[in-house]
Amino acid sequence: MDEKTLKERLLEESEEFRKLAEEHRLCEERLDFLRHKGALTEEEAMEERVLKKKKLALKDKMYLMMQAKQKSL
Repeated sequence: MDEKTLKERLLEESEEFRKLAEEHRLCEERLDFLRHKGALTEEEAMEERVLKKKKLALKDKMYLMMQAKQKSL
């Protein structure tokens, strides 16, 4: 099963995966806002660093869930 299909299946079947995906999407939206803002305050720069780390951690969790699902098929 390809990655896109696997992700779609998990979005349908797993509430946990849906929550992770939604949180990842929200982080991406906020990062886009900060990127387009231009000059960031010190607080916004800190928020950007935290969001990047959080987004990566969420992506890692989603990937692990995808790997586990792939193995169970």
